[in-house]
Amino acid sequence: MPWLRLALHVALRAVRRPRLALDLIRITWRFRSNSWYREFPFLPLPDPTYLRWRMYTAYGDYNAVPSVTDVEHYARWAGSSWSRNE
Repeated sequence: MPWLRLALHVALRAVRRPRLALDLIRITWRFRSNSWYREFPFLPLPDPTYLRWRMYTAYGDYNAVPSVTDVEHYARWAGSSWSRNE
């Protein structure tokens, strides 16, 4: 449930900030599982093992759920680095 709540809050912020929405789409695409199109629910979701590792490296806890602010800051940072690489 915490991940669903996080997704809802992030989506609400993205509706109000189109640039953030674009950055969130970009990081979602970066984090997608390599075989996302072969497995139900056929969405570009991250591999759960990779996501747990990312949470451990960021927060020191495999079961951590980032705050909405952390996700927004990361999306903006990744979006700014994306634009420099284009």
